[in-house]
Amino acid sequence: MADGRDFSSSSLPRHLARGALGLGSLVAALALLPVTGPVSLLLAPVGVLALRGCPTCWAIGLVQTISRGRLRRTCVDGRCELTRTP
Repeated sequence: MADGRDFSSSSLPRHLARGALGLGSLVAALALLPVTGPVSLLLAPVGVLALRGCPTCWAIGLVQTISRGRLRRTCVDGRCELTRTP
C-alpha cells in the first residue's frame, strides 16, 4: 500500500491460522469468564497479538493476502488504477 500499511501474511494458510488463534483466544477469554473468573482474560492479549491489533486489521490483511500478486496498482500524474496481472 502507498502509506506502508501492510497487514498481509506470507501465505493464506498462515493468515487463516493466525485468525483462528486470535479469534479463538478472544472468544475463549470471554466464554470462560464465568468459569475461571478474571484469569481467563489472560487469553485476550494472545488474541490481540495474533490478530496484530484488531479483527478489522486481520480482515484487511486477509484481503491483502488473497490479492497479493493478482492486482497491480499504477499511479501516473496523481491518478491511480488497479489492474490485474497476467
